Amino acid sequence: MSDEENQWKDRSTPHWHLYQRQNLINAANGQLPPFNTDPTKLEREARAKLSQNGWFYASSNAGQSHTHHANRAAFARHRILPRTLVGTNRRETRTEIFGRSIPAPICFAPIGINEIYHAQAELAVARVAGRLGLPYCLSTAGSRPVESVGEANGEEGVRWFQLYMPHDDELTMSLLKRAWGAGFDVLILTTDTWQLGWRHDDIATGNYAFYHGRGASLGFTDPVFQRRLKEAGIDPETDPKAAAQKWIDTIWHGRSHNWEKVKWVLQQWKTLTNGKPFVIKGIQDARDAEMAVEVGCDGVVVSNHAGRQIDGAVASLDALEGVVAAVGGRTTVLFDSGVRSGSDVFKALALGAKAVLVGRLWVWGLSIQGEVGVEHVMRSLLAEFDLTMELAGCNRIEDIRRDRVRTVEEMDGKQKAKL
Repeated sequence: MSDEENQWKDRSTPHWHLYQRQNLINAANGQLPPFNTDPTKLEREARAKLSQNGWFYASSNAGQSHTHHANRAAFARHRILPRTLVGTNRRETRTEIFGRSIPAPICFAPIGINEIYHAQAELAVARVAGRLGLPYCLSTAGSRPVESVGEANGEEGVRWFQLYMPHDDELTMSLLKRAWGAGFDVLILTTDTWQLGWRHDDIATGNYAFYHGRGASLGFTDPVFQRRLKEAGIDPETDPKAAAQKWIDTIWHGRSHNWEKVKWVLQQWKTLTNGKPFVIKGIQDARDAEMAVEVGCDGVVVSNHAGRQIDGAVASLDALEGVVAAVGGRTTVLFDSGVRSGSDVFKALALGAKAVLVGRLWVWGLSIQGEVGVEHVMRSLLAEFDLTMELAGCNRIEDIRRDRVRTVEEMDGKQKAKL
């Protein structure tokens, strides 16, 4: 809670931590923050705001949520080991990802169908990301056209596009061209969602927005898909349910790809963009990470889709170190799944991630208060991460190394050795 007049002026990144001071001073003057950002309370308030279907889509996990709980348990097992009297007034949160300097190692994860959370949908989220200078990743399952989202993100925005690759090469190329034309210069291919995982609440309530005519904006505004609808005799104006079903059936639903197809889309993207980065999301096994490097990927995202795909899978954080050990020196390793706090960000970086992707936190903020809610959640996360660096004795992102984190197993082992 630093005095803003007692700051080192040569710090190149924003003093994110001052958001804490700002909120406390505002409260002293009778103005409280928009809402509590404690993840449990944040989730509870989002649930109160959303419809049942909106809540289920935001919160449903695969099966009995074992993977979701494993993600959180993995963070709990890892404990930060602070250093003190380091002198952290000049600390910097800045890092570089895919040749772009960003003010903190935190990115907006791709999440589809934002219109079920708030009327401003992806546009609100893209605007916040643009103001903060953080990478924003648009999902193929987004509910606003890629061109509109790119414009909302602003001229200086850092934009990535997440691809669910259709089994229609012409449509794939159309999506890539539109994304590139709208300023999205990193392509992230998600490989763990060819088919939806078994989610009890969604199935029990028939909760699938696409089958109800929502969430297909990228398809409805695509010239190739418009032609496909016409060929199928489907008019999206009069029968949006059939049109949206065709869209999602084209990009998902049990039709997986293989490494040969990855090579094809990678080459298409590289040719189209003159070599811009290509990343695979959904990596858990180090062998798949090694294959990604072999075929030429510029990065991998260690992710289990936040526990929404396979019940009883390994926690992403537990998979991270193996992936980093296998390929960390040869490609960029990003982390996704289960991040809820600034200390979680710190732990993932300590275990080797270059940056983390955050999803459910900003979805809850969007659900509660739209653009204001997204910004409050993300500024709070940035402030907490900045403060964690300060209190842990880290001046630069590079200082957040493996020796700054202990696991419960390591601590237990050392204690037993002493006995």
